[in-house]
Amino acid sequence: MAGLAESGSNPDVELLYDINGLAKDAPHWFDRVMGYVGEYGLLFALILAVVWCWWSVRRRGAEDAASSVAALVWAPLAAAVAVLVNVPIRGFVERPRPFKQHQGLEVLVSGKTDYSFVSDHATIAMALGVGLFVANRKFGLVGIGLALLEGFCRVYMGVHYPTDVVGGFALGTAVALLLSPLAMALLTPLMSAIERSPRGGWLIRSRGRSRDGGGEALIPGARKESAGAEERDLAA
Repeated sequence: MAGLAESGSNPDVELLYDINGLAKDAPHWFDRVMGYVGEYGLLFALILAVVWCWWSVRRRGAEDAASSVAALVWAPLAAAVAVLVNVPIRGFVERPRPFKQHQGLEVLVSGKTDYSFVSDHATIAMALGVGLFVANRKFGLVGIGLALLEGFCRVYMGVHYPTDVVGGFALGTAVALLLSPLAMALLTPLMSAIERSPRGGWLIRSRGRSRDGGGEALIPGARKESAGAEERDLAA
């Protein structure tokens, strides 16, 4: 992989220069914004999307609330697992950062001394996006879109090759999808138990929401009073 990166005639390097070249033509303030967004902003936005989706699921209070929240819990867990899987991959491939192999790149962030393949940021972003898609398609499409933008930013910033980003996307997707059945089998009963808990139930379902997703609270004794009224009518 490192040998491939040293050649300036392969599509990976050419695309790197094409995308990173946009940073040279952009205003300095825009590059600073892109550096911050690519390093922190998009990951923070993905976390907010997960929280927003959880809030929506909780307020709706549908019958499958426990499984939906379990899928949302799996999203950040999948990102963490994917990063752990990436540790031996990076050590095995040992691909240097592109700015260490190629001259003339516009590097927007400093302090990147670890290996380049695969991109941790792209891995985390896509694992969150795909995990969010498992829980809710609408929010998941937004999450995947943010992950794709994260990958573009990493190349724009001059800290990753395009194939680093593609590898991160593949790793994040594989972990989020392949381990999802096992994760759901473990997390769904746990979320169901929390839902039944008097103290933790609000984490799964908004107070006053019935299990059929209705917005009306169940009133103790209402069913008995209604039955009593019917009996009085029959007696009359």
